[in-house]
Amino acid sequence: MKFNNDKAIYVQIADRLCDEILTGKYNDDERIPSVREYAVLLEVNTNTAVKSYDLLASAGIIYNRRGLGYFVTKGAKDMILQERREQFMEEKLPELFRNMEMLGITIADISEAWDKRG
Repeated sequence: MKFNNDKAIYVQIADRLCDEILTGKYNDDERIPSVREYAVLLEVNTNTAVKSYDLLASAGIIYNRRGLGYFVTKGAKDMILQERREQFMEEKLPELFRNMEMLGITIADISEAWDKRG
């Protein structure tokens, strides 16, 4: 995984796990890779992966079954979707509208581009 400087690495790892839940790679009550496995996969320090898992556990996205590992909380996908939709509407959309206005891009232009996407 390639990391950027915009966010802490552990947050980017948590975001990636959320992406994987959203795409159906991990479903409700399904085991996710161990902290160690995920750290090796992403080539990061185990402590960084621990912080990611702790962040997701405190948000209720994953939970720990003692001796068995971490699992996806029932309804986690819906929680992630709701949070990301709100974040998009509050943070990204106003910026998009501002840029559209500056560049003279209309909703019709966006609709046409949407229809052309592959």
